[in-house]
Amino acid sequence: MSSALPIGEYNTTIYTAIKEQRYYDAIDIIQIELQNFPRSRAALSLLAYCYYHVADFVTAAQSYEQLVQICPDNDEYKIYYAQSLYKAGMYADATRAAIRIDSEQYQQKIIMLQAMIKYDQDELGPCKSLLDQSISDDPDVLVHYANVSYKEGKYDSARKQYNEAINLLGYQADLSYNIALCYYREKQYGAAMKYISEIIEKGVRDHPELSVGSNTDGIDVRSVGNSLALKETCLIEAFNLKAAIEYDMRTIEPAKVLHNENNAAKEALTDMPPRLESELDPVTLHNQALIYADDEPSSAFKKLSYLLSNPPYPPETFGNLLLLHCKYQNYDIAAGLLAENSQLTYKYLSQEIYDYLDASIMVSTSIEEAYRKFDELSIKYIEKLRKLTKQIQDARLARDNDVIKSTLKLFDEELDRYIPVLMAQARIYWERENYPMVEKLFFQSAEFCSEHEVWKLNVAHVFFMQETKFKDAIRYYDPIVRRNQENLIDVTAIVLANLCVSNIMTSQNEEAEDLMRRIEKEEQRLSYTEPDRQSYHLCIVNLVIGTLYCAKGNFEFGISRIIKSLDPYDKKLHTDTWYYAKRCFLALAESLAKHMLILKDASMDEVLEFLDKAEIAGQNIPSVIAPQVDVNGIDTSTTQTVAYEARQLKNLYLKLKSVAYEA
Repeated sequence: MSSALPIGEYNTTIYTAIKEQRYYDAIDIIQIELQNFPRSRAALSLLAYCYYHVADFVTAAQSYEQLVQICPDNDEYKIYYAQSLYKAGMYADATRAAIRIDSEQYQQKIIMLQAMIKYDQDELGPCKSLLDQSISDDPDVLVHYANVSYKEGKYDSARKQYNEAINLLGYQADLSYNIALCYYREKQYGAAMKYISEIIEKGVRDHPELSVGSNTDGIDVRSVGNSLALKETCLIEAFNLKAAIEYDMRTIEPAKVLHNENNAAKEALTDMPPRLESELDPVTLHNQALIYADDEPSSAFKKLSYLLSNPPYPPETFGNLLLLHCKYQNYDIAAGLLAENSQLTYKYLSQEIYDYLDASIMVSTSIEEAYRKFDELSIKYIEKLRKLTKQIQDARLARDNDVIKSTLKLFDEELDRYIPVLMAQARIYWERENYPMVEKLFFQSAEFCSEHEVWKLNVAHVFFMQETKFKDAIRYYDPIVRRNQENLIDVTAIVLANLCVSNIMTSQNEEAEDLMRRIEKEEQRLSYTEPDRQSYHLCIVNLVIGTLYCAKGNFEFGISRIIKSLDPYDKKLHTDTWYYAKRCFLALAESLAKHMLILKDASMDEVLEFLDKAEIAGQNIPSVIAPQVDVNGIDTSTTQTVAYEARQLKNLYLKLKSVAYEA
């Protein structure tokens, strides 16, 4: 395009492209111009400006560096060079560049730039010292003081300073976002969402060209890039914060899972203005990795590892990568990361998180040592919780509502940190099927945890698994179901299934049948109101009941119920439902192989027919919820499908059938 421009139209074309924020078009033209005039000050200046505004700060810095060499007396270029280095995360180079500038005119900018560099390096003391040297009535100085307050954890103070800055400067999207961020840190999600909604509504109204929501709606639109307009609206930041809030809110009701886990958080990410993956900022990439980790674990690991190799990145990146590896039991990889990145360990991991990771990694080599480490960590949390409980009691006696409110908040935060440690400790006994010890461990913590939803849900599970305490299980499951009786489909299927089984095992068959009828009615309603939404609740309830009969040795009835619960197979066969079904088929095969029972020919034919249909319907259905990351890069996708496993089971049953006939 640019090579065909008539002589004399270069400037008009370039400035028009910049005015219309078509920076990449301008870059293409300028680069051709630089081939003819490589030391052109005007061309280099425009090129650096364009690269800066498309967030390619490294290339912008290179262009400004050339300008500084060509025009060594131009302090403005020196300032832009230092700012580009700072934006690129090259803090040491940016500091050196800023120190070299000797200009009274730009003294305020130099001090502010040095303060921002110190801020980004978490050197808050030197940062405040530099701010103290700045012009006190500059609103930007007030904003930076607010930033320091935020990083120090003084969110209420920071919020007031941001509001004061808005009163001086008028509405600014970035300041509104910062206020929302303060509310988020204080877990005041409603107040945070109010500011987020305001930012999004204003951005959509003022800049319809940014195509907000087009990805969610399935509209194929081209990338809007990292334009100046996108930056000024703070839409990316607002949607990222909205996604974080939705992601965090999952823990408020752990037994309540919507039709698609993390659905609201995923929608917040897809609502963003469309950009290419190469254009994504570190925070968006980090949030995508976390929110889609259950669906695409391998992709999550790649994104978080990429961020660690390409700073700057969110400070939570290193910790979340380690926690994700521990979640999928990649303990060796987690241990290697800790050993290779000791500087990141000290910078980004609190002592509690480090101790938790250390104990988790130890599970693979020494269960006893891992349990001991978890126990030591638990004791520390319990001591803190006990002290906070005493402070709350004292504040109530003194009728000091402010202290009560702040201390309750601290108690809830400490409890949220303790619960994962308790669950990790309990998991050691759980995986060894030592359920009485899990129960004992839970009730040792009841003093502090008895009102926590995660604790109550897991207590219900441990009562259920002991098979002699179904009444106790009902006592914990029933309130969960009653709270959501208007929309049972929002309760996880396993809670409904376990409640049904508990009712059956305590001779409360009418309650079980009533619950199943209500689930069936809910699914029928759902098929009309939301035809695209899949629900497996009744199917899983029947699967669990079928499993119960199989566990009691009544395989013919149990297997028959399981097969019927999965009909129609193209709608009911899923990773979760297949998980329950295959366990029963394997248990039946084991009993047949050990000659512990004789299966009727009709039942054997029913099993083989089902496995044939499961193979057809399960071609593209994964057989594992979250596949392990294969460090050797071996593709296991063909063997981790329902079709593959159904085929293997059929071969097994055909062998068992032939052995039975030979006998």
